[in-house]
Amino acid sequence: MITVETLAHRTHEAFAQVRADLEDLVRIPSVSASAFDQAHVRASAEAVAALLRGVGMPQVDVLSVEVPDGEPGRPAVVAHRPGPAGSPTVLLYAHHDVQPPGEAAGWTSDPFEPTRRGERLYGRGAADDKAGIMAHVGALRVLGDELGVGVTVFVEGEEEIGSPTFTPFLRTFRDRLAADVIVVADSSNWKVGVPALTTSLRGLVDCEVEVRVLGHAVHSGMFGGPVLDAVTLMSRLVATLHDDAGDVAVAGLVAQDEAAVDYPEDELRADAAVVDGYRMAGTGALAARLWTKPAISVIGIDATDVAHASNTIAPVCRAKLSMRIAPGQDPAEAERLLHEHLLAHAPFGAQVTVTPGERGQAFDATEDTAEMRTARWAFAEAWGHEPVDIGVGGSIPFISELQEVFPQAKILVTGVEDPDSRAHSEDESVHLGELERVVLAEALLLARLGGQV
Repeated sequence: MITVETLAHRTHEAFAQVRADLEDLVRIPSVSASAFDQAHVRASAEAVAALLRGVGMPQVDVLSVEVPDGEPGRPAVVAHRPGPAGSPTVLLYAHHDVQPPGEAAGWTSDPFEPTRRGERLYGRGAADDKAGIMAHVGALRVLGDELGVGVTVFVEGEEEIGSPTFTPFLRTFRDRLAADVIVVADSSNWKVGVPALTTSLRGLVDCEVEVRVLGHAVHSGMFGGPVLDAVTLMSRLVATLHDDAGDVAVAGLVAQDEAAVDYPEDELRADAAVVDGYRMAGTGALAARLWTKPAISVIGIDATDVAHASNTIAPVCRAKLSMRIAPGQDPAEAERLLHEHLLAHAPFGAQVTVTPGERGQAFDATEDTAEMRTARWAFAEAWGHEPVDIGVGGSIPFISELQEVFPQAKILVTGVEDPDSRAHSEDESVHLGELERVVLAEALLLARLGGQV
């Protein structure tokens, strides 16, 4: 048997190497978006494979499957180490691909040169999700030969582009990925110093909508007045998606007003860098507005930019909408309701065309399990603070796919991020103290599942 104190000491002693390995991973610009050099994604996969071999995983492979058009998916890493006879198998998930770096001016330091400032390490992927990889690697390093469970590590290479080959990959390598418990290290903690278990995630529906009023541009002075430009009409259409209070106005969507914890408004304002004077949209508890009620955002718009504007009436405008759906909502039904709303609210009879995009299932794990109680124990020991159960407003659609392919597995959604991590944004970072506690918590979880602590 191993004591908690022993594992805490080992984790502290190993953490300098964990940090160094994380920095090496961050230096690889493994952006999976097709506009970027995919050789870096392959290099990232090989680096992860080397780390897993270095912590004693005897079977490590870099694998991919083809998408329907014949193109190969991004490389994933699958490693396995069998446990003692009769022991459970735990699948540890993370992803090694990252978002594009965004605007260079938004970064205080080079996004692909890891830089420590205070207690945080900055760099693209430092939190999302290369810290998740290092949580797994660090825990395995700390436990060594004292695991007590079988372990499979699955590090995906295309999560940031929607995991297009995820389900075919699961089905192709089902036997290698089968597990009793799945630990997904791609979520967040409540705040620095307070761990969390994610028990719900909103789903996703997105689409592109086009508003057309003219066959071609015309002079704004000659025809302005009776003919409104497409940007104005798009604005009027988008405005119908919310009521005067800011709640989503698409009829028929699922919404839940309850949340397990309170999210004080001052903390939300600080976490999201909300400007002074802005009034929070929507009604009900703030946590419910973030986690269990739908939300719609315009995440892109095509219109003439100011620098190239001319005195013409824009004939067409396109926008991309992202709708987060509440747990319990069927994505296909939500998509139908959104499309019907957009078509029914065509302003002044303009032509409205809706093109469907990505759909992702929500996740609801509010039913308590023995594995969740074990995770909460591990968190409490690692942080010295009782964890909270949280929802997350973002989506991790592949979790529902894991549930579908492995219906008997118990899924635990954990993470390294905190409200200051700025995942997907400039100056992304991970709190190093939190990462050390995550490594310890995962080591404790694996040891307890294997009866070693």
